[in-house]
Amino acid sequence: MTFHAKRRVLVSGGAGFLGSHLCELLLREGHEVLCVDNFFTGTKQNVVHLLDQPYFEILRHDVTFPLYVETDEIYNLACPASPIHYQLDPVQTTKTSVHGAINMLGLAKRIGAKVLQASTSEVYGDPLIHPQTESYWGHTNPIGRRACYDEGKRCAETLFFDYRRQHALSIKVARIFNTYGERMHPNDGRVVSNFIVQALRNEPITLYGDGSQTRSFCYVSDLVAGLYRLMRTGDDITGPINLGNPTEISILQLAETIIDITNSRSKLMRTALPADDPQRRRPDISLAESLLGWTPTVTLEHGLRRTIAHFERTVADGTRSKRKAPRRVDGLPLATEALKAASGAVPKPPKLDAGAS
Repeated sequence: MTFHAKRRVLVSGGAGFLGSHLCELLLREGHEVLCVDNFFTGTKQNVVHLLDQPYFEILRHDVTFPLYVETDEIYNLACPASPIHYQLDPVQTTKTSVHGAINMLGLAKRIGAKVLQASTSEVYGDPLIHPQTESYWGHTNPIGRRACYDEGKRCAETLFFDYRRQHALSIKVARIFNTYGERMHPNDGRVVSNFIVQALRNEPITLYGDGSQTRSFCYVSDLVAGLYRLMRTGDDITGPINLGNPTEISILQLAETIIDITNSRSKLMRTALPADDPQRRRPDISLAESLLGWTPTVTLEHGLRRTIAHFERTVADGTRSKRKAPRRVDGLPLATEALKAASGAVPKPPKLDAGAS
């Protein structure tokens, strides 16, 4: 039982790209937010504008160590998500996924909190079915360079469902597909940020392989709205549930679109594909549509324009003055507006009993 009218929400990885947008949404929805981050890939700059909010608190902490706080809900987003970052210290990456999940689940068990795991489409590996449904078990390489992330997230999902079976814990698991938007790190090695930074600097755009491999890109406001909707569901809905944009595009088309939007002089530079790089990736979001009333609303072009405008402001480079600024797009919905735009009303959260688990 909670004695607080506002819901107290912990967001691990809250100073990261996704976490900071989720913190904003939670505050706009009237909740108290505890942002927990060790600042390995997250930055204070991502949340500095929230520090004067009376219901926002930030705590430097590594989730591989236990945490003792009081909260009603936990969003576990803590883990480096880009290959450059998670391959830097692969053992620590696995520990963050596995030990972090154990510690957040342990906290949820002790205080009777609902807990959501931010899993990933990488659990599907290089998929043999297309699009990917939640019932697909995946096609992964457990000993490759990407395995520290892929297998760590798979193990975290196992832990979440074992805690539910063994301790009747209220859990949610979201499988997040490629997401982009403001506050992406310019040097995180992900394809959208790579292409935008290279285009803004008129540098050659690095295209792995022939560019025919596909991805589906979800704008960040849509994604965090999906996470919020999943957390608001009853205990009978656990997931895993795919969250992503089902519109598929080749990497070559993405590069050409970014060059066009930025009016860049960049040329394409082809190089070898990284090991275990998936050839096709697109979510089947039927479950999210039926159970959450959620579907992405921001088109790729509008989301890219907003993201490019962000990088224009943050990527310092003398060549920017030599380029024409990208065209502005107004009226792009914030996360709360994206939440409201999704079909159906947001279900009210069920009352939690602190001793239920």
